Amino acid sequence: MANRCPQRRGLDLKMPKVEYIPLKSKNALVVHSDLAVLSTLQPILSQRGFVPILARDLPTALLAMAQHRFELCILSMAITEKSDGWALAAVLRMCFPHAFVAMIAPEPDLLMLQTAINTGVTQLYLATEPPAANAESILRDYSRFNAEHKLQ
Repeated sequence: MANRCPQRRGLDLKMPKVEYIPLKSKNALVVHSDLAVLSTLQPILSQRGFVPILARDLPTALLAMAQHRFELCILSMAITEKSDGWALAAVLRMCFPHAFVAMIAPEPDLLMLQTAINTGVTQLYLATEPPAANAESILRDYSRFNAEHKLQ
């Protein structure tokens, strides 16, 4: 009986290496209930080479997550309820483990810092700061985060 194993007949069936090719455009998800904050962040992100995807509520954010891959995520701690931003941050971390997740929150306390660690938030930013100042800080920290993770 003939041997049906292709390797025995001299065929090499090694799988080709698949190389990770980064997207040409960097997508940024911005989830905030305040339209003024969204309209401030959108042009700043665009000028820095990001394609900003804006959402004012959780369903819109989840739909965007199903349709795009994000490198940067900027979230409000309170989107439509008191602290629903934390749940979204946890889902983002699971879906996009290499993304920079920034949370805009009121003055942090110990419980908030522990929640940030548990949900995978990369950095907290104060909601009391002007949106443009937060955007510049987030982009600076994102660049630093990217440089550190590319070296590893």
